[in-house]
Amino acid sequence: MDRIAGIINLDHEQDLLEELTYFRCGAAVPFAGRYRLIDFTISNMTNSRIESIAVFARRKYRSLMDHLEQGKAWDLDRKRGGLFILPPDWNDPTDISRGDLQHFHNNIDFINRTYADYVVVSGSQNICNIDYREVVESHKQSGADVTVVYKKVKELYPEYNLSHKLTLDDSNRVMAIHNDQQGTNVYMDMYILSKDYLHYLVENCIAHGCSHLFLDGIKGRLPDINIHAYEYKGNHSLVNSVESYFRNSKELLNEQNHDELFKEESPIYTKVKNEPPSKYMASSNVNNTLVANGCIINGEVEDSILFRGVRVGKGAVIKNSIIMQRCDIEENAVLENVILDKDCSISPGRTLIGAPEKPFVVAKRKKM
Repeated sequence: MDRIAGIINLDHEQDLLEELTYFRCGAAVPFAGRYRLIDFTISNMTNSRIESIAVFARRKYRSLMDHLEQGKAWDLDRKRGGLFILPPDWNDPTDISRGDLQHFHNNIDFINRTYADYVVVSGSQNICNIDYREVVESHKQSGADVTVVYKKVKELYPEYNLSHKLTLDDSNRVMAIHNDQQGTNVYMDMYILSKDYLHYLVENCIAHGCSHLFLDGIKGRLPDINIHAYEYKGNHSLVNSVESYFRNSKELLNEQNHDELFKEESPIYTKVKNEPPSKYMASSNVNNTLVANGCIINGEVEDSILFRGVRVGKGAVIKNSIIMQRCDIEENAVLENVILDKDCSISPGRTLIGAPEKPFVVAKRKKM
């Protein structure tokens, strides 16, 4: 069986989630009631039997490190392989690398020391449940230098404007990588290649003064290299803005969408927190809502997502909102189209209403 190593490259991901990324990088943003965005990427890798995973982080990574710890939640706290969080550590005075190539160059030992035949490089903003072993098999059969993963989307939401799109021939060979806003073959910021070819691309890009491995080493070399495309057909969402975060979170209230993402045979793992089951008091009324453990609900909650440890006071009304960990909603407060970050407190009788297409966002630890 082919061995695979994983690299989660956060270097080029922009923190565009406004208040949600004031104190953390995008990969550490809470999602779906109890997870972080990066949980999906790591779980996909561990479910694909990837035992060595590196995380390239450049900024605002304290929250990320606190969440990942030694990788125990994903069975990555092991003697061989495991999870490696690799923040910037540029100590070589002769190093001429730039951009995300700095990470690849300064952590080349991670690549060289793995026993992997292939390397998966992925970001954290594309939420899906994918088996990378199938991608490797497709890559081998194609004989390509690089295989990229894409999703053929039916509706072009605004978040796709920032994504690269693919033009393909009949055999799924990539003929062009572009930013055409009308393109429907959306590149999912994932690619796979052999370990030896990755090493060659890194050294070659640095030697030619490049700064971005994918843009310069792969996209910039079309049509000189053979790039194959693998179509992912499962549940997918791209989270790169507050609006996309809100809409894609709410999509999980649809049972079919939820079950397609959270598959029994390939579960999504996260940091374990031991909390009691949620309590629904006599005065509570909860409909079409995801509720994590540890909540105490006395009020009305509808079409919403409650993270762990949320308290909802008597007479409070929450509609079409996302309430993160340990928020306290006092009596008779009204929240509609709102995102509350962690540890927020809403005063008795306070009303906060946003627009369905532009939710009202409250940064963590705010009192209102």
